[in-house]
Amino acid sequence: MIARLFMLVLLAGSVSAQNVVHYTATNANVKYLFATAEPVAHLKSGDILDTNTLDCFGNAIRKPGDTLSMVKGDNPLTGPFFVEGAEPGDTLAAKILELEVDGDMGLGAFAPGFGALNETNYTPMLHAALPERIWFYHIDHAANTGTFKALDSDFSVKIPLHPFFGCIGVAPAEGEARSSIVPAEFGGNMDSPEASVGNTVYFPVNVKGGLFYIGDGHAAMGDGEIAGTAIEVPLKARVQLSVIKGRAIAWPQFENDHAIMTVGAYRPLDDALRIAFTELVHWIHKDYGLSELDAYELLSQVGKIHLNEMVDPNYVVVASIEKKYLPAKK
Repeated sequence: MIARLFMLVLLAGSVSAQNVVHYTATNANVKYLFATAEPVAHLKSGDILDTNTLDCFGNAIRKPGDTLSMVKGDNPLTGPFFVEGAEPGDTLAAKILELEVDGDMGLGAFAPGFGALNETNYTPMLHAALPERIWFYHIDHAANTGTFKALDSDFSVKIPLHPFFGCIGVAPAEGEARSSIVPAEFGGNMDSPEASVGNTVYFPVNVKGGLFYIGDGHAAMGDGEIAGTAIEVPLKARVQLSVIKGRAIAWPQFENDHAIMTVGAYRPLDDALRIAFTELVHWIHKDYGLSELDAYELLSQVGKIHLNEMVDPNYVVVASIEKKYLPAKK
């Protein structure tokens, strides 16, 4: 017991020794583009970012009767954060240390022209779009649940919470600016439950400093995010940002103690899947030493896919393999 307490004290001391950069996001300083922009703060590699995000509606919807017309813009972003030493050709690692729903209410909504089962710009229909509707979810922090209440009956059910960033990414390459609605090679609006506590997200560094953004907090979400929203919430967050020099990747990656995961974001859905699995084959070959053909065959037996969302301008698939099936890392 004494040895265990001593180790806990050492761990606590090492965490407290880390430099922590605090930043507060408000409607006055959020962004709506993943782009090369003036950073709101500078961090050194290994620093911990302590900050917050607004919900995808900018915290504008507060009570029944409020409408989406009150929303200034979709998916306000906290950032960008400049990480010293990050240069094109490097990888930026974002280790998610803490996430907490910031408040006692979450939202879900139908928006005309958005959703997997709705008329959209990409799938036009002659019939009218589904009407705007908004659901309010009570967040019970003690029970770690959000309560769904039906609008057309007295049914309700509690949903376990799994907070994660819907938006997390870096500035795109070539000076490009991308909407906070879009997921792509730079990350962005991936709506990936994998962007949660205990996981590290890797991004290709496209511009000096990386320029890291987060936003669009989710308390829980079903696969596909089919109606267009999760349980949308503001978040409090602590993320450790580190630069991996000379490690070049093409698409975002996730990792935890048990698995490695790769992202594919594109339309049609089968191309998103192909991107994700191709990237996973490359990762296994490069870091674990299997030939690409052996990795391809192995993934055909034990690989997994997660359909994160099919409502954004690009769909998102995450492919994964558990580390127990892999050789020792090189």
